[in-house]
Amino acid sequence: MEAKAHLKFARISPRKVGIVCDLIRGKDVKTARAILANTPKAASELMIKVLDSAVANAENNHGMDPEKLYVSSTYANGGPILKRGMPRAQGRMYRINKRTSHITICVAERN
Repeated sequence: MEAKAHLKFARISPRKVGIVCDLIRGKDVKTARAILANTPKAASELMIKVLDSAVANAENNHGMDPEKLYVSSTYANGGPILKRGMPRAQGRMYRINKRTSHITICVAERN
């Protein structure tokens, strides 16, 4: 059995979130939370909230033991892109893509 938590439309690039996802994949929940708390990345704060939500979902909805949980999978998919423009010389405009992410963390019980 697996419990999931999603954060949709986070205003951070999925490439930046993917780096933090790789740090905690496969770790037990306490270790993963400690890694996220001490990682100086913007995505760390968002992922702590999603991890806590996944643990709460596992405990309350699926009756799992929070001491035995580990991060079974975590990933960040791209969301919609906000297209903005930067004025340039001679009336031109360069496009600025402001990317969003959909972050998912799955936790499961270790036997």
